[in-house]
Amino acid sequence: MPPNPTGPTSVQTRMLVRFLRKAAKDNNSPIWRYVADLISKPRRKRVEVNLYRIDRVASEGDTILVPGKLLGVGRMNKRVTVAAWKYSKSALEALERSGCEAITIPDLVRRNPKGSNVKIVI
Repeated sequence: MPPNPTGPTSVQTRMLVRFLRKAAKDNNSPIWRYVADLISKPRRKRVEVNLYRIDRVASEGDTILVPGKLLGVGRMNKRVTVAAWKYSKSALEALERSGCEAITIPDLVRRNPKGSNVKIVI
């Protein structure tokens, strides 16, 4: 019997990690490799961020990256672009109410291949 697998077993997660590592190599931007490392952690060590934390650290017009799940506790008072691996239903509703833009991480990589001016919230 083979040993237990390590890292993510979800096909979508593994494809995202592979996409981020390729983007880091192709664009010579280490931010995507760092995000890939955070996403490929075991499930018990993955990042979960609430909206109030993003509201605390973001400025108007910032691009925020959450390398994990965005949860809906708190309010957003600033208009920002948020890219996350997963969103809770309440987080998406709160972002929509406050006029923020919610995108996926691959969309952010396509918009900003170098990863400049992106704030990672952990």
